[in-house]
Amino acid sequence: MSTSADKGKRTSYCDWMAQLPPDLQNKPFYELAIPGSHDSMTYDLDINSPIVEPDTLKRFSKICCARRILRRWAVTQEETIAVQLDAGVRYFDLRVARKPHDSDPTRLYFYHGLCTRTDVETILKVINEWAERHPKELLILALSHFKGVPEKVHTHLIKFIKNLFASKLIRRNDTHTLKACWNNGRNVIISYDYPANQHIEIWRRIPYYYGKSMDPAKVESKLQMALEKRPPHSFFVCGLNLTLPEDSGILRYILRLCDNLVNVIQRSLPRLLLWLKQQAAAKTHPNIVASDLVTRDDFVSTVVELNISKHVEV
Repeated sequence: MSTSADKGKRTSYCDWMAQLPPDLQNKPFYELAIPGSHDSMTYDLDINSPIVEPDTLKRFSKICCARRILRRWAVTQEETIAVQLDAGVRYFDLRVARKPHDSDPTRLYFYHGLCTRTDVETILKVINEWAERHPKELLILALSHFKGVPEKVHTHLIKFIKNLFASKLIRRNDTHTLKACWNNGRNVIISYDYPANQHIEIWRRIPYYYGKSMDPAKVESKLQMALEKRPPHSFFVCGLNLTLPEDSGILRYILRLCDNLVNVIQRSLPRLLLWLKQQAAAKTHPNIVASDLVTRDDFVSTVVELNISKHVEV
């Protein structure tokens, strides 16, 4: 891994964890800075899907232009999961839903406003294949929300996950360092935001802190307060993402005919990344940092270099 003197020379973050200095390989996961993807599957949103959220817009599901407008303001990522993985992203925010009236009772999709075109099991297979090719890269899959998912489908999904990732799954009682997991051939963590405590391979929900605002200054302020109160010895997601209002205030944004969420994010991302770089000198370092547009600008490199800053401090 490059030192601070070599900063800027790295051109690939495909295997950045495998190249961390030895002392960082023996640090607990929650002491590492890990790049994450917010609403990771939104590049795949289906314009023909019924509106899943917000509730105020569901009655417009049958209107094509309404779905198109919603999609413009729901897309937070531009690249596929495989490209995000190759870029160095290691945490994925995966929000799950069941499409109403689906002929397959166990088929699930991802969603953000609308459902995705690709189903959950297909994407998990893609991630599993990548994990096999990169055994030293720790992947954290945070499955959450589960809109319209009945209990029996949770049982099916958990069984599928355990069979698919098998011995690659990091258990809750394992030693949680990169070196220990490499030695045991494990590199996938499943965070499941639904009671599944009887499965030692399934982790509880990882707390996700975000600004809940479209104003970058408010996002920074709330994240700063969250970092200062961060619970020790556990995962912690610091969400750089902007958030649309959940009430009628959303109309102020989605009715902008010449704008979309990607453009708004792109305008705010440089400022948010500057705030993130400043955390290198702070006493409380971020753990998982999730963002929109993860393959743009220098998001991944900024997060990864926080590890090097800590290494130099030591």
